[in-house]
Amino acid sequence: MRHIELLSPARDLACGIEAIRHGADAVYIGAPRFGARAAAGNSVADIASLVAYAHPYGVRIYVTLNTLLRDDELTAVQLLVDELAAAGVDALITQDKRIVPASATVPRGMACVRSGIALHSSTQMDNRTPADVQARLRAGYEQTVLARELAVADIRAIHSAVPQMPLEVFVHGALCVSLSGRCYASQYCFGRSANRGECAQFCRLPFTLTDAQGHTLTDPRTGLPLHQRHLLSLKDMNRSAHLEELMDAGVSSFKIEGRLKDAAYVKNTTAYYRRRIDQIIARRPADYARASCGVSTISFHPDVAKSFNRGFTDYYLHGRTPQTVFQPLTPKAIGEGVGRVEAVRHYAVAVSSQAVFHAGDGLCYFDREGHLQGFRVNSIDAAGRLHPATMPDGLTAGTPLFRNVDAAFEAALARPTAERRVPASWHLTDADGFTLTLRASTGHTATMRFDYPHETARTPQDGALRRQLLRLGDTIFACTEADITIAMSREWFIPASVLGEWRRQVCAQLTATMAAALPQRPQTAVTEADVTPDDADGRTWPLMTCRHCLRYAYGQCPRHQTPDPAAARQWGGTLHLALADGRTFPLHFDCQRCLMTVERPR
Repeated sequence: MRHIELLSPARDLACGIEAIRHGADAVYIGAPRFGARAAAGNSVADIASLVAYAHPYGVRIYVTLNTLLRDDELTAVQLLVDELAAAGVDALITQDKRIVPASATVPRGMACVRSGIALHSSTQMDNRTPADVQARLRAGYEQTVLARELAVADIRAIHSAVPQMPLEVFVHGALCVSLSGRCYASQYCFGRSANRGECAQFCRLPFTLTDAQGHTLTDPRTGLPLHQRHLLSLKDMNRSAHLEELMDAGVSSFKIEGRLKDAAYVKNTTAYYRRRIDQIIARRPADYARASCGVSTISFHPDVAKSFNRGFTDYYLHGRTPQTVFQPLTPKAIGEGVGRVEAVRHYAVAVSSQAVFHAGDGLCYFDREGHLQGFRVNSIDAAGRLHPATMPDGLTAGTPLFRNVDAAFEAALARPTAERRVPASWHLTDADGFTLTLRASTGHTATMRFDYPHETARTPQDGALRRQLLRLGDTIFACTEADITIAMSREWFIPASVLGEWRRQVCAQLTATMAAALPQRPQTAVTEADVTPDDADGRTWPLMTCRHCLRYAYGQCPRHQTPDPAAARQWGGTLHLALADGRTFPLHFDCQRCLMTVERPR
């Protein structure tokens, strides 16, 4: 049986708590410094608070320290790692190989940071092959985050070759177009290093695709010029339909991207994937189990189409397929499709749709030039027509509509939407004074004996005792009357205040026991050859190396497609991406490996 982990992002402490309430088995959060999202740092005190909240549920807290480090930062990183260890953090997600397990043997004279916390190999280490993951295992990493662009067959091969290594994969959220850890475009163009947590999102910019002579190429299918299009901007990942397939391929941890996202996004995506994973586990209890405990009760219907997204892709999970992985018209959120425009009148828009609209909804559409436009719904009349706050331009009958803000859904998420409880049972006896036992569904128990006089009650006490033991609202536990056993030799009187205090003490003891019971994974011995430092300057790499290929995207791949003969000459030569400021970047197509690289200007 393999334990399956749902790993959710946390921008801050509040987001982390919501992730746990909505069913996360683990949460990853940024440290004050040295994380790959410089804008998502958190104090060690807040991280310690999140650990204290998480551990009674068996939820693990991972901290991202996944930037490449300068030599003059290693002392500060060591101090931070020691503080995080004292805070009870379960693992560090790292990229720089100079952060090593405490047991590592390192080359003489090599400066490094020693960590007593488990290390997870970040996706920025470009973990794509069995050899990569075997090297991580030898180096002492206890979990490996695989590269996003791997297919199921690749993941299965890695698991077969290195079954000892827990494998973590991204299943939802924004995508980097470059192979993990191999993007230097932000640093080169804007002086902001993606490997230092300061990505300027070069891949979301508009480009013009040109040939060697500077002529703008056209889309062979539509004839429209590929001018100022977001040609490197990928859709968002959504692999929710393939979770069981990924489990069977060897995945142990499903990761949701989004450390810059708000609490509403975290609530919705976590609850959505929690339900999907639980459905699989319920069907196959002999094969898979949850990685933490507690039942999350959700007050809304999770739907990831209603949270920020640029459209969805499973991103090469089954190799190259006819689906498109990019959205060249906009890098902004499109949301869910909600129908088509029937008619546009002076102050109203009639829509053919099964959706229920609300005042405050944000709707968007693409105009005839392919530009994203939008409007806010001010009101809906009795006929179901939408009255925008401002009438939109270029909206005509037949135009597909998308909703990127569902006002009612957002309002629901702004309220408390979940609580997480661990099922438990009580046993109260009058043996040896009074003895009260609380047993959690995890098997953990707390038993306390209380010296109190045996005073005969004048009336039956069973109902009063049960009511007092059911009062678990300020704890992580939940039980029903059927979960309470009262085994008394006589009807004894126990004041409600006394039994309430016993209840609080036993609950506190069991909570502490469960928090301390989080199992540790066995550590791997580390050898000197596995801890050599990285080359961090990227001088030997192109700006980007991408699985996404523009020739393939526009039907001009000579390997997998039959290119349009009329376009072959233009598309078959040297192509360039041109920014609006005049800078151009040559493209190189490695058809043998199915890769496209974005080169430095020559």
